[in-house]
Amino acid sequence: MDNRWMEARNILLVRLDNLGDVLLCTPAFHAIKATQPQAKLTLLGSPIGAQVAELNPDLDDVIVYQAPWMDVWGQMPQDSRREQEMIALLREREFDGAIVFTSFRQSPLPPAYLCYLADIPLRLAMSIDGAGSLLTTRHKHIENPMLHEVRRALNLVAVEGFHTTETDLVLRVPSEATSSVTSRLLSHGLSPEKRTVVVHPGCSMPARTYPWEMFAQAADLLVGGANCQVVFTGDAREVDLVQRVRGRMAKPSLSMAGQASFSEFAALLAIADVVVTNNTGPAHMAAAVKTPVVDLFALTNPPEQWRPWNVPQKLLNKPVPCALCYSRVCPTDHGCLRGVEPEEVAAAAMELLRASDGGCADA
Repeated sequence: MDNRWMEARNILLVRLDNLGDVLLCTPAFHAIKATQPQAKLTLLGSPIGAQVAELNPDLDDVIVYQAPWMDVWGQMPQDSRREQEMIALLREREFDGAIVFTSFRQSPLPPAYLCYLADIPLRLAMSIDGAGSLLTTRHKHIENPMLHEVRRALNLVAVEGFHTTETDLVLRVPSEATSSVTSRLLSHGLSPEKRTVVVHPGCSMPARTYPWEMFAQAADLLVGGANCQVVFTGDAREVDLVQRVRGRMAKPSLSMAGQASFSEFAALLAIADVVVTNNTGPAHMAAAVKTPVVDLFALTNPPEQWRPWNVPQKLLNKPVPCALCYSRVCPTDHGCLRGVEPEEVAAAAMELLRASDGGCADA
């Protein structure tokens, strides 16, 4: 343990991938704030991941950065001035220390080098690779794909004495966002008398996406057979997908796709009785606001590592010989998801509804 961390007052928290990845680090962020309440915590995050800072009281500031080593599709322009400008900005902010959070299979060394070049004196990360002088504390852990990402992050900060007993994901929904979303849904025909199921059919990784036409069938079953109402969600890029799903349905539904800010989206998930989605950020947002989740969890990654944290849930998939492929695009037939029948999805949602107060009455 390096005692200098207990004197640090300006700490950079680095998590440069997706929304769900940042959310799964929020218990560790809280551990730092609980141990060092006087410290200023700044998140260095990707454009999508940085949104978490809007609704996290443990974070005092945020810096948005699209790192080239996180460019999974290889679409970023080759321009090192971007990195040189970020190094200059970090140096100007005079951070006392940087904690680099990564997932299993990710290397912390590119962001550690960024922080090294910015003259941040303390640099902590998990790494089984030789880090040389890039890290002042290298947590040489045993790589374990069965360890949940929340535990992984908590274990990292515990190395330097940061602890908490409060391990829920942190996402604080503003009351005005809840009021705004509720009012809009009611004006669109939402019934206060029926249970609400939010369906989020999109995902940034095609290999993790349940077939859209099967989402439509599952939603029809929930509306027709369980007397529920379905609200679809998605960002602006997913509006067409949502319209395609709704167009395939025989029953009515509502859509908030492309119509909600980040705080309003969180409020909608909190209002819902159940969320049905892929293994993607909204599954973790639902967990953070304590809404039960039906997670269509493609076996690209270990469920033990990425399942929704501390919330009632149903993980749905089918065993396949190509499990744990870590693919972004499925090279076969999506068997781990396509094998899940819409009836199973609807049944899982109804089971979670029955387990909650009041249940979901038959039509």
